[in-house]
Amino acid sequence: MKIGIVGAGALGCAMGGVLTEAGHDVWLINRNAAQIEAMRRHGLTLRTGGVDRTVAVQAVTTAQQVTGGAADLVIVLVKSFHTAEAMEAATCLLGSQTVVLSLQNGLGHEDVLAAIVGRERLLAGKTYVGGSPLAPGHVIAGTRNKLTVIGKPDGGVSARAQRVAEVFNGAGLDTSVSRNITGVIWDKLLVNAATGALSAITRLSYGPLYQSPELQATATAAVAEAMAVAKASGIRLSITDPTEPWRLAGAGLPPEFKPSMLQSLEKGSITEIDFINGAIVREGEKVGVATPVNRTLVACIKGLERGLLG
Repeated sequence: MKIGIVGAGALGCAMGGVLTEAGHDVWLINRNAAQIEAMRRHGLTLRTGGVDRTVAVQAVTTAQQVTGGAADLVIVLVKSFHTAEAMEAATCLLGSQTVVLSLQNGLGHEDVLAAIVGRERLLAGKTYVGGSPLAPGHVIAGTRNKLTVIGKPDGGVSARAQRVAEVFNGAGLDTSVSRNITGVIWDKLLVNAATGALSAITRLSYGPLYQSPELQATATAAVAEAMAVAKASGIRLSITDPTEPWRLAGAGLPPEFKPSMLQSLEKGSITEIDFINGAIVREGEKVGVATPVNRTLVACIKGLERGLLG
């Protein structure tokens, strides 16, 4: 299968690396020239279980540099606030049978993408695969025993979704197809809400983060708020215990792992807070559920962003 990964940062490289190893025609697309040059010169180095291996990959800075015609699958992994811009720049990858899969964090990407590529070709999903950068072309790849779930945004199961799941499973990416992808998206939102903002605010990687009972209590409170919002919104979750997302977020990842929100701040960039904890606040307002913990986390991240960006 020919696969284009739009926004091939640490997570995209982790997934793209194992898909390449499985024999697929994978193109990693990232506008970071240093990252792309490192992979072109030296390959992509994946660290799994503390062991490094190098994979020869196809890496480009723009979708226009991808050769060989349209892709069978385009995986969108850009930051939430870049979704429209990135997809509009990658429409050259689309053919009549191309499937577009969003595996981004947070809420709302499917509507943005559908307006550009058409809802009929769109799949939504969430992945618990982890990726954390070590150096240009070198990432921690948390792919083992990490679930990915995909499905049609409007429900049901399609042959396209089944085919993508087969490809992912063949590459060692544990993937299933869900008829309730909206619930799955909210399940992953709970996981992101549990650790992302707290790691970014404290500047702690998972090792020290998970040693703090105070931080775990705050994470649990934030998740409990989100679960209350989901219930009031009629969302069917598979997670029933507000402590579970804290456990899921860190399962199988090394102590040095950093979630994407902390990675963004360390690069001097804004975060996806508006699409994660911020989305919980907004959805809570719609259904009359108070979200003071998430509102506080959003305020803290906004303050850090203002300090970084001036």
